[in-house]
Amino acid sequence: MKKILSLLLLIPLQSFAFETTPNDLIIKMKYGKTIPLIKEIKSTQNLFENIYVIRTNELAKVETALRKNRDVLTIERNHRSEKRILPSPIPFARINNEPNINIKTVFNDPFLNKVWAFDDASNNGISINSAYLNYGNEPTSPVIVAVVDTGIDYRHEDLKDVVWVNQKEIPGNGIDDDGNGYIDDINGINTLIRDSAGKATSENFDTHSHGTHVAGTIGAKQNNGLGIAGIASNVKIMAIRTVPNDGDETDIDVAEAFIYAARNGARIINCSFGKNSNEGRQLIPDTLKYIGDKYGVLVIAASGNDSTDIDKFPTYPASFTNENLLIVASTTIGGKLSYFSNYGKVNVDVAAPGSNVYSTVPGNKYEYMSGTSMASPTTTGVAAEILSHHPDLTAAELKNLLIRSVTPIDSFKKKMVSGGRIDLEKGLDLAKFKYNR
Repeated sequence: MKKILSLLLLIPLQSFAFETTPNDLIIKMKYGKTIPLIKEIKSTQNLFENIYVIRTNELAKVETALRKNRDVLTIERNHRSEKRILPSPIPFARINNEPNINIKTVFNDPFLNKVWAFDDASNNGISINSAYLNYGNEPTSPVIVAVVDTGIDYRHEDLKDVVWVNQKEIPGNGIDDDGNGYIDDINGINTLIRDSAGKATSENFDTHSHGTHVAGTIGAKQNNGLGIAGIASNVKIMAIRTVPNDGDETDIDVAEAFIYAARNGARIINCSFGKNSNEGRQLIPDTLKYIGDKYGVLVIAASGNDSTDIDKFPTYPASFTNENLLIVASTTIGGKLSYFSNYGKVNVDVAAPGSNVYSTVPGNKYEYMSGTSMASPTTTGVAAEILSHHPDLTAAELKNLLIRSVTPIDSFKKKMVSGGRIDLEKGLDLAKFKYNR
């Protein structure tokens, strides 16, 4: 019965594989060429380089005109994902054998005994406690991590001190003080609510719980005598609300979220969402390449919750092949692959704890959730902690290090590239040996 109930968290509500927004087009121009003058175009937005968003109330007419112009290389419509029930708090009655670790730790956070990922690799954790015992006194550099999700509760007692703040912006004055194209973006942006000119707005509070849970796993304040501790010790979390509460995000919103994060200093982006179709579109892989090449950003994404081999049945962004993209499967407290987790010898890179993960939710609360959505931020937290010790690592080096420093698991060898579960202590060991520069 428990397995059936858990599956209800993961099934699509309704498929929108081919649904598009009615007023948006994505075009790629020849370099050096300008957008054609078409009177039905209401507004334009340059996402990056030669890629633009066009907004119009006459989409079909504008699309026809653009296809006749030799300076336009490609035209895409703005596809939605599909509506899904996002992982939500698991009722306590459905938590069998509630995790309770009791090992030597440097943290004073009272609920940390519920966060089983902190345990050693021999107990199916990722060696967070032992990593801090060995490396906790080393100097670190701050790392900005963007959580592209349902927003976060930036007032949460365990998150308010680790939320990224745009120091160049004056709160509430209605002015784009730093000239980055966004008004009052103090902690990030909201691509779901746009102003009359089509610009993303700034209110990114989490009205679901998914994004807040993700954020807590990555970087909840350590040693504050409250709640839990996040994995990363010197992190600032940028909140970008791009995933609706029903999971139906669009290509444009995702691309803009990634670009905003990169341009405003994020070194890692957590992407705990996905969809089962892409139809050959290039906006997201082009965006991933751009932020990797220009800004050195590593994107860490969930493999998905369909119990599927995504080498055979692709899901996105997990099945894109960008070098700065790391894909994560989910493991259980028993050390096995979570029953819901997608896998793939080619397309999935590593595994991480994702079942019964205890973390922050809105309103100064804490709950368990399960999903590859939870495994992704576990990996992001490890990546951010390693990067804080070795800030000169490139995105490719950090990805390679995470893959090479796993705890090998025989049953995972044909399920993912690394054949194992991430490990913070081993990652820091390898980074010190190979990248101590």
